[in-house]
Amino acid sequence: MRAAGMSRRSMVAGSVATGAMSLLYGAEDSSAEKLPWIDAHSHIWTTDLKSYPLRNAQTVEVLQPRSFTDDELLAVAGRSGVGRVVLIQHRPYHGFDNTYLIDAWKKRPDAFRIVGQIEDRDPQVARLMKQMLQTGVTGFRVGPNPDREDWLAGEGIRQMWKTAAETRQNICCLINPEDLPDVAKWCQQYSETPVVIDHFARVGIDGRIREMDLAHLAGLAKFPQVRIKISAYYALGQKQPPHDELIPMIRRLFEAFGADRLMWASDAPYQLTEPNSYEASIALVRDRLDFITESDRRKLLCETAEKTFFWK
Repeated sequence: MRAAGMSRRSMVAGSVATGAMSLLYGAEDSSAEKLPWIDAHSHIWTTDLKSYPLRNAQTVEVLQPRSFTDDELLAVAGRSGVGRVVLIQHRPYHGFDNTYLIDAWKKRPDAFRIVGQIEDRDPQVARLMKQMLQTGVTGFRVGPNPDREDWLAGEGIRQMWKTAAETRQNICCLINPEDLPDVAKWCQQYSETPVVIDHFARVGIDGRIREMDLAHLAGLAKFPQVRIKISAYYALGQKQPPHDELIPMIRRLFEAFGADRLMWASDAPYQLTEPNSYEASIALVRDRLDFITESDRRKLLCETAEKTFFWK
């Protein structure tokens, strides 16, 4: 998620040593007890453009950071007790080609699930969704598109919402606060479709958490199939650790949705932008929320994401 006033070129660069994987994610250390948490939102990519070319013939120089592979992600996440991750297709780099994420899932089907992206104008969109369910794809990202004046218009997007009610794949909305009323209308129309709102719907991206925006977001709690990712702290509020200014917003959503419908996520590798870090992100929920029980904390850090994405 692009943060206002931030440059992704300032992100941590370079690879995490692959050898760390044997220490952080070997057979002995990958148990649910030692790595119990789930990161509900992270991106990955590779410099292997021969196998996984970038969209529009982009070169490796556009990658920020230059490399963030599945191995590198798990090495970083493992240090904070995270053993499973929901991988999010990154359209700026790979468009609608989900191959790299699917190949990562094939290597570690227990560790990963995928939120893919597909072209809703494809006349076979419903069939494609069902096929991709067999390759670890339990959600699809949708949202405003600079190429489309109305991203919720057209038969294809309607078929996506309709099909998701059948397949139980989540419609994952990367939206801004002004999009919340439109999303609410679709939640009303497709009441059986599971919906996930990414990154608090970007409430607070300009540094201000407006009551009207938060009220619209909390208002989605009336739709039982809607869940919220409490994520991307690097881009919200003060945009730096310890992120305590976001606690009142988390509490408001906790009161509206309950722990069963909220899930923590990092939005790595963007959360690795200095002075932010992966550990600072998870620590906000793991260590700094004093209004929840330990049972609630486990739901926020594991069980909600597990039920939402890891059911297949």
